[in-house]
Amino acid sequence: MNSLVVQDLEQDQGFHLGLTLVAGRKGLKKKITHPQVQKMGLAMAGFTHFTNPHRLQVIGNSEAAYFRSLAPELQDKVIRRIGDLDLSCLVITRNLDIPEMLFREAEEKGIPLFRTSLSSTEFIGRISKFLEEKLASTHSLHGVLMDVFGVGVLILGKSGIGKSECALDLILRGHRLVADDMVSIQKRSPNVLIGSGFEVIRHHMEVRGLGIINIRSLFGVEAIREQKKIELVMELVEWDTEQEYDRLGFEEEKYTILEIELPMLRIPVTPARNLTTIIEVAARNHLLKVMGYDSALEFEKKLIRKMEERGGNKFEGEGKAG
Repeated sequence: MNSLVVQDLEQDQGFHLGLTLVAGRKGLKKKITHPQVQKMGLAMAGFTHFTNPHRLQVIGNSEAAYFRSLAPELQDKVIRRIGDLDLSCLVITRNLDIPEMLFREAEEKGIPLFRTSLSSTEFIGRISKFLEEKLASTHSLHGVLMDVFGVGVLILGKSGIGKSECALDLILRGHRLVADDMVSIQKRSPNVLIGSGFEVIRHHMEVRGLGIINIRSLFGVEAIREQKKIELVMELVEWDTEQEYDRLGFEEEKYTILEIELPMLRIPVTPARNLTTIIEVAARNHLLKVMGYDSALEFEKKLIRKMEERGGNKFEGEGKAG
């Protein structure tokens, strides 16, 4: 199960969570394992059965108002109940006042207690995106990821078959590099895969005989992308004269990454084939399919229609001759 340490919340810069740690610093190494946050309303009312300590817990305006309505002895009981849950993290929204007893309990039990000026709705929206990214299932593949006409094309193939050289040619034609050699892949939703390069080798490419080159330095920022949704997989394979290859486009192969199926094309490699042009055309054809037009299916329909017309004409001619 993926997890993140609570300290990552304090160090966030990209999602503008606006969090300030007010107590429980010794618990910053605790882990959050669920991307969904949980509000503390039921727990504060005494029902803690479904409170998950490994989810980020939120106290907003309504929870705070309910707490203030309680008698002092009940407030003390609620705070102790929350402390006994051993929560990974607790966030107070709207910069609401923090009861002194909650501050003391968090500090004593090592429960990181944060405060933010954001409303509960706005904070939950931002933190949900943060947790979804940080807790996403990940995978890595040996290959090249390119942005070709806006399509995320993952190029696979055995070492030395020409993936990087093909990618370099695509860059020269105005397309954009996302990752070379190793592609880091995250599952962001039930059917979305986001690919990026590893930090150490990001924007770099290895070309045999030339060495390591920096694509950003050579071609500028317009030649790179930090990340891209993967939509099409193309595997470069050595040409085998005994192998039958799809010539009409009726066969639809799939490539599975993190339980998500992606359309895949196998492209046989020979010295006479222009792989760059083939990849560009494949990306354009994928865009047509997304828009509802499948060239292979349209050809098949036209072929069947012609065969039916010819069959009908022949039948009519035989009838007249009889």
